[in-house]
Amino acid sequence: MHPVLRRLAGQTVIYGLGTIVSRFLNYLLLPVHTAVFRDPKEYGVITEFYAYVAFLNIVFVYGLETAFFRFATLENDARRVYSTGMMSLLLSTLLFSGLLVGFSEPLAASMGYPGQEEFVIWFACILGLDALVALPFARLRLEQRPLRFAAYRLINVSVNVGCNLLLLAGIPWWLREHSDQALSHWILRWYDPGLGVGYVFIANLVASAVTLLLFARQFFSIRWHMNWSLWRRMLHYSLPLVVVGLAGMVDEMLSRAMLKYRLQIPAEEALHQLGVFGANYKLAVLMTLFVQAFRMAAEPFFFNEAHKQDARMTYARVMNYFVAAGGGIFLAVSLFLHWLQRLFVTEAYYEGAAVVPILLMAQLFLGVYYNLTIWYKLTDQTRLGAWVAVYGAVFTFALNWFLIPQYGYVGASWVTFFCYLTMVLISYVLGQRYYPVPYAIRRIVLYLLAASALFGVGALLRPLLAAGVYELVAAALVAAYCMLVMRMEKARPTPS
Repeated sequence: MHPVLRRLAGQTVIYGLGTIVSRFLNYLLLPVHTAVFRDPKEYGVITEFYAYVAFLNIVFVYGLETAFFRFATLENDARRVYSTGMMSLLLSTLLFSGLLVGFSEPLAASMGYPGQEEFVIWFACILGLDALVALPFARLRLEQRPLRFAAYRLINVSVNVGCNLLLLAGIPWWLREHSDQALSHWILRWYDPGLGVGYVFIANLVASAVTLLLFARQFFSIRWHMNWSLWRRMLHYSLPLVVVGLAGMVDEMLSRAMLKYRLQIPAEEALHQLGVFGANYKLAVLMTLFVQAFRMAAEPFFFNEAHKQDARMTYARVMNYFVAAGGGIFLAVSLFLHWLQRLFVTEAYYEGAAVVPILLMAQLFLGVYYNLTIWYKLTDQTRLGAWVAVYGAVFTFALNWFLIPQYGYVGASWVTFFCYLTMVLISYVLGQRYYPVPYAIRRIVLYLLAASALFGVGALLRPLLAAGVYELVAAALVAAYCMLVMRMEKARPTPS
């Protein structure tokens, strides 16, 4: 492997390990939540709120992370870029969070939670705290400090998981077993057993506050000065990325937000389906982790490599290895999905397992799309990139509108798949026009088809084989894919 790619792979592994450990701890909450909230409609409330938060996170940061990468590599004074970005984020965070708090009561009522405006207030604080640490985390990535990045992420998730376990399991157990003790009476002064999912949100708020404290030293060292000329140029670059981000979240989250309203069934049954869909969406965790870890390492890497003569060949090699690895993850997770189900969800959620392979491949296409987006980020064509994202959002909305009433969350899963696939195709065509990269298309397609075909073989054989025999066959299918990749790479190495 090329030395540059080894560096990217090494950083991806570090980001990946940090992300995997963090997400694994976070996914420990899935069995806790599905056990505590045995009715999937309760878990549906969590799914719904975090769908809204995913959109608002984009608005609160408004593309400044990517703008920071771009201008920090262009300007001679990266510290000035950072200070300007932080000043902008501080002012906008105060404004956005204040608006949410001020209108919390009508917002909660419009979402179907009248009298629970505290949910909105807590999330306004969470969004604000997370926005303020966005650039400090981006700075760690640009400075190639993945170990500290991973450590801070791990602390965030550990605090979140710990608070969830304490508030949803530990304290209720203590109150049941020691109801007559003085400590129990003291706990009941501030602990409300009926708050339920609210404690999930409180745990998140505590974790976000702790993460901000980790960066306290950086905040004191910032030159709190706004360079207005630089700020305008950064916004000109970043604001189209808000459209990209929002459209991306439409592709990712709209199905979950629409499911409750487009299913033409009673509200409680709709929340049940939303809970099942949300839990099974999370079973695509390994692909999601892989794509996220790669993106964390690749985005600053792409900007740092842009000035080199062989940058385009490097991007082609990165794409090739990314698809090869992603195809293997798709195959392994799909073939051994029944084990993931037993680990992470209770039996009430098993009915949604059919959507997981669809979502795995959709996430792989999303990763391919992230690779391709370098064309508009390096050529400053962020507005054109926004139009591609808007197409994906319109596509997602339209198909979800028509398919959810008839096919429920299965239809929503296929919408996600086809949305990312078409965005990949459009972005590839535009990229070859504005910033051509010699991607190994035939080999990429071969890896995707091989992984899909081997999964099909496993799906056909599973009902026919005993449990132990099936696992051996599934492992052999994964090994066959790995051998194919190694043989292809050895016979026809990626051009250099």
